[in-house]
Amino acid sequence: MKKINTFIAVLAALGLIPLVVSADIYRYMDERGVVSFTDNPKHSGYRIYLRESSTGLGQVQMKYYPYRTVVRKACLIYNLEEPLLRAVIEVESDYNKYAVSSAGARGLMQLMPATIQYMGVGNPWDPKQNIMGGAKYLKGLMKRFSGDLPLALAAYNAGPNAVIKYGKIPPYPQTERYVMKVMDRYYRYAGFKN
Repeated sequence: MKKINTFIAVLAALGLIPLVVSADIYRYMDERGVVSFTDNPKHSGYRIYLRESSTGLGQVQMKYYPYRTVVRKACLIYNLEEPLLRAVIEVESDYNKYAVSSAGARGLMQLMPATIQYMGVGNPWDPKQNIMGGAKYLKGLMKRFSGDLPLALAAYNAGPNAVIKYGKIPPYPQTERYVMKVMDRYYRYAGFKN
């Protein structure tokens, strides 16, 4: 076994076999809203964004979840964190693209009919359209509530007018549970310690 490992190391050093180097990716947003990514955080303001784990000879094992490609694209377009969007979808529909709530919310991100129309979503059952519409709506709420994630999530669940009315997360048990669930999954997927 030692001879095999030595042989592989020699081949890699000569460039005859490619090695994949894995590293965690960290994210930092400064006071102006500029986002930076790195694999070597310069100070404590950086937070884990993407965690990779290596197995075997440099093989990177990434966690799969449904609609990952669309989620990543939406995150790039709307400058959202992948763990956050993933958490919202999981809590909203558990990745059921045909989910319908008792209030009439539809699809993966549980968009209400008015939101579907406002976001220009032609088919709420189409995962790409639903995720893009939901991501755009969530980003708008983030801006509206000055980047306060719990308030933006509360507005996503109860509507922005309820958050404005109370000036905080509305005292609705369902909304309070919703914000806690999404934040818990977001922290877990992002690798934060809460």
